[in-house]
Amino acid sequence: MKIPVKESAAGSIILIDKPLRWTSFDIIKKIKKSLDIAKAGHAGTLDPLATGLLIVCTGDKTKEIGQFQSMTKEYTGTFTLGEIRPSVDHETPVIETRDISGITLETLIHTASLFTGKIDQVPPIYSAIKKAGKRAYNLARKGKTVVLAPRKVTAFEFEITAFHPPEVYFRLVTSKGFYVRSLARDFGEKLGCGACLSSLRRTKIGKFSVRDATKMDTF
Repeated sequence: MKIPVKESAAGSIILIDKPLRWTSFDIIKKIKKSLDIAKAGHAGTLDPLATGLLIVCTGDKTKEIGQFQSMTKEYTGTFTLGEIRPSVDHETPVIETRDISGITLETLIHTASLFTGKIDQVPPIYSAIKKAGKRAYNLARKGKTVVLAPRKVTAFEFEITAFHPPEVYFRLVTSKGFYVRSLARDFGEKLGCGACLSSLRRTKIGKFSVRDATKMDTF
């Protein structure tokens, strides 16, 4: 087993490859129970429908979580063009479909360049951000209107790696606080056809790679 990366009497830093449909909280709960420890946390939430690298800190190592959260993140994934979903991923059903026949690989590459660098990004309404003391996703799931303020974030790299309509394959390197679902929404709006995030995998956090992470069944 490849755990932990760092270990001391005070705690450990563990790299986990989060499986599909697990929440980041599920991972923490399982690790605390498996190791019989009271204190553990993760450095950066992954949505249930995302997979990949999750850094878990235990004991006094939880004091280092902020350091990992500030590191750059690398992702690979796919957008599905022409599908409008309220959650901008597969949590909610398609409410509208649009024509994508005019979209080319060249169009996608050019549009991606418009989202590289510092941008203003509005978080998705299906997110854990608190609005009036309540999680935005809880309000959204009840059908209530949620208005979130834009944030300054950075896409250091946004590369279109393949296009097999309606699927757009990408690689992305981002700053802290970046929402890939918001990118899918805004990318689709700029193209005029809409889009949703159909798959997402976090491959790196700073120098740490998912290749060195332990899968939960092995853990």
